[in-house]
Amino acid sequence: MDPRFLGIAELVEVPSVAVVVDVMRAYTVAAWAFARGAEKIVLAESLDEALALKAHHPDWVALKDGPSAPGFDAVNSPGLLRSADLGGRTVVQKTTAGTVGALAVKEASLVLCAGFVVAEATARLLRTRGSDRVTFVVTGEDGRAEEDLACAQYIARRTTGAGTDAAEFLRRAGRSRAAAELAQGVRQGAHPDDVALCLELDRFPFAMVAALEGSLMVLRPHAVPSPAGEATI
Repeated sequence: MDPRFLGIAELVEVPSVAVVVDVMRAYTVAAWAFARGAEKIVLAESLDEALALKAHHPDWVALKDGPSAPGFDAVNSPGLLRSADLGGRTVVQKTTAGTVGALAVKEASLVLCAGFVVAEATARLLRTRGSDRVTFVVTGEDGRAEEDLACAQYIARRTTGAGTDAAEFLRRAGRSRAAAELAQGVRQGAHPDDVALCLELDRFPFAMVAALEGSLMVLRPHAVPSPAGEATI
């Protein structure tokens, strides 16, 4: 596999296969939403679009970065979302970087959204698809977010099928600017457990595939069975 690691602004052409990485916290939150029963996640272009979708579908759950705000039901925090009952619900998600990255590659033939919590399932799906060239979209800090780059590089290594020690990649993420800001309470709409939850390796057994459904970019969980005898570390 030939991996490329690019920031959102560096995407000058539509990739064939894209893995959009946002560890802290969009795609950790998305994975938790599916674990709590959500059927699908609509990735909104803007806060106004998220509110408009909520207005047209009052039963949908609208979620955003930062502190709670009128019209929104939840914030982008895995610690706060992990106790929610989302059985059969549709979530509308708008975040600063993660959703922007997925929308930037919406024309790709395959778009996966990932964090450490779904790293192995994501790598396994890439292996199953036999993708030769994969673009990893490092969403945070204009493509320089250490937690996103570390996760992207780890998934790329795992996609080759070779044994890879995750410890150093997780350490890099844990020392990142985003981790420090969350731990110090700089970012609003956070829970004290958010960093730890974002660094849980392979918490969930599914990958997350985003695709256009009509005019909307929709994220859904994708089960990826583990082949018998395949190493997972």
